[in-house]
Amino acid sequence: MVDLDQYLISSESLVVRTRRHWASLLKPVSVGVAAFLLGIVVLAYSGESQAAAVLGVVLLLGALIWLAWSWGQWYLEEFIVTDKRVLLVYGVLTRRVGIMPLSKVTDLTYERSLFGRLLGYGAFVVESAGQRQAFNRIEYLPSPNRLYHDVSLLLFPERVQYPPSRPDYPTFRLPPE
Repeated sequence: MVDLDQYLISSESLVVRTRRHWASLLKPVSVGVAAFLLGIVVLAYSGESQAAAVLGVVLLLGALIWLAWSWGQWYLEEFIVTDKRVLLVYGVLTRRVGIMPLSKVTDLTYERSLFGRLLGYGAFVVESAGQRQAFNRIEYLPSPNRLYHDVSLLLFPERVQYPPSRPDYPTFRLPPE
């Protein structure tokens, strides 16, 4: 995980820090595995053809590089929410930080597909007052009910009705003003 001191202001308090759900790796891993298997098949049936053998090796190496790159992107990306901002830190070679002040967020929606409900992930759609922000849709967030509740407490503290004590709801509360 990233060193938060690089990105947080001294007056901020961390509320949420997570990376995307492992399910975000399903598409790139399936492509990588398919390319790897194709490379094995090409190598197995290349016979005396050097061009086919080279193609098979290129497919194998390309698949391994693709898998390593996909995992690196997943591992190095983080979704961070403080009491003042929402940050999305990403990038393998070039680090990027998308920032949206919480004061600019006018609406927060989360969506859960069928697979998202089965595997435990969802997507956040963040809207601001008619402005194009650094990000507006964040896919594959784990525990979206809890994240939605935590962020809603920050955005709309006067409107949040606390649910009865349940293990799937967070215990985070805003301090009294």
